Formats: sequence, structure tokens, C-alpha cells
Amino acid sequence: MAKHVAISLLLRLFLLSSPAILAFCAAEAVDPRPREFPSFQVQEIKKQVGWSCSYTVKIKTSCSSIRYTRDWISLAFGDAYRNEIYAPRLDDPSSGAFERCSTDTFKIEGPCGYGVCYLYLRRDGWDGWTPEWVKIYEPGARRALTFYYGSPLPNGIWYGFNHCPSASSSADPTKQTE
Repeated sequence: MAKHVAISLLLRLFLLSSPAILAFCAAEAVDPRPREFPSFQVQEIKKQVGWSCSYTVKIKTSCSSIRYTRDWISLAFGDAYRNEIYAPRLDDPSSGAFERCSTDTFKIEGPCGYGVCYLYLRRDGWDGWTPEWVKIYEPGARRALTFYYGSPLPNGIWYGFNHCPSASSSADPTKQTE
């Protein structure tokens, strides 16, 4: 019996000292709600020097949204190393994109990244389009990274999520570098 208790205690001590467990316990809490990022500016578009990757982006329009929108919808996402993908205008009123309760799929080319950790949407217009969620399929990934909205986007401002590590200002895509 004493041997069984000793083994059980050693196993618990090992699991608690495991790097994965320690990293999990030390992880920051992530706010699941989108928020405004008024200081965010899209990076200057530069000619691709390195590898280019194709991302699949699916956007579900909320069933509480208006029937169709004439708003201009833009998207920006990227990683902590400032590999940014920008789509200046995804909407096309003649295509039926962003109709209520619909899911639209886009193929977007951009720099290859190291794990998407931020995503912003921007709506310019008067219709008040409401996204339900955005899913990003990174090249080679089996699962999508999903960002949940569910509320109308404010007009004329980048709105979304920044889950990038904040250890340094260079890893924060909302900080400006001179």
C-alpha cells in the first residue's frame, strides 16, 4: 500500500513539474470578445520577397444582420512577427457576399506566417453589417482558427482580436515602429 501511495505521489509531482503543465498554468487569459483598435494601421504593402502563402478565410454573416449590405468590408490578420495579410475590400454587392445567415469563402494571398494571432475587420458604410464569426485556415493546418463576433461592427474603425504575445513592442502589431 505504501509503495502504491509513493508511486502516486511521484507521478503527481512529475505531472505538476512538466513544462507543458507549467506553461499552461502561466498562460495569460485571453479576452474572447472583440474590441476596437483605433491605433491599428495596415502595414505599407511591400513587394513579396519571400514565400507567399494562400489562406482560406470563411466569414459567416449573422442571422441578426441586415438582409444584404452595401458596407465596405476589409480584413487584416497576421502573426506576432508582423507578417500581415490585408484584404482592402472583400464585399461586392453584385456577388451577394455578406447576405444575412450566409457564409462566404475567400482565398487570400500573403506572406507566410508563424501562427495567426490577430484579426481585425473594418466596416465603412451605413448598413451596420454584423459578422457571426471569421475562420482562417492557415496553409498546412487541419483546423481553422475561429474568431467570434456576433455584434455589429462599429463604423470606420478596425475591430477584432489581438491574441499576440506582448513580451515586446515588436511583437505587438498595434504598436507603431519608427
